[in-house]
Amino acid sequence: MNQFKDKEDGFGMQDDLQAQVIDLQTSLAHLEVTVERLNDVITRQDKDIHTLQRQLQLIYKQIDSQATEVGIAPFDVMADRPPHY
Repeated sequence: MNQFKDKEDGFGMQDDLQAQVIDLQTSLAHLEVTVERLNDVITRQDKDIHTLQRQLQLIYKQIDSQATEVGIAPFDVMADRPPHY
């Protein structure tokens, strides 16, 4: 009888291990989807940042060209920071 019970315990343990493996695989699949989504967001934000940097450079060039014509002091980002920085 003990041999029969040991075999049942072995099958139960195997079922538990199989369920744990399935749970791990499911969690891994969800993590992979999350990482892909985060990568997409980061890629989009990187493109947006580069676009904004180019636009800011154009604005700076435009301000510099106007500043020399009108006599306005050039805009300095570091000197004109708000006080909460």
